[in-house]
Amino acid sequence: MITITGTVGANGKYLVTGMPVQTSSNAVLKITFENNTAGTNLELDAGNFADPTPQIRLNGSGGPGYVFLTIIDASKLAGKDIYVHRAVGTSSSKFTINIE
Repeated sequence: MITITGTVGANGKYLVTGMPVQTSSNAVLKITFENNTAGTNLELDAGNFADPTPQIRLNGSGGPGYVFLTIIDASKLAGKDIYVHRAVGTSSSKFTINIE
């Protein structure tokens, strides 16, 4: 399992993957996502980071203390960036992602 923490800043997006996902297997990924900042909503998305609309919304967020689970075939993410973007609010927003 890997844990990623970060902060969505002024630009409203945080790139999680350094390059598009590359996979040739049908492995199942279990991803948990948590917004750690009250007063904001975040989304965990997959698609082209530069596009304004994600291709796949992996997860949304509630306030701190809510952890949401996504179970997805890794092949569905092939060729896509994984990123977090702020859907509600304007302040910097901290988050935690766990991928297994």
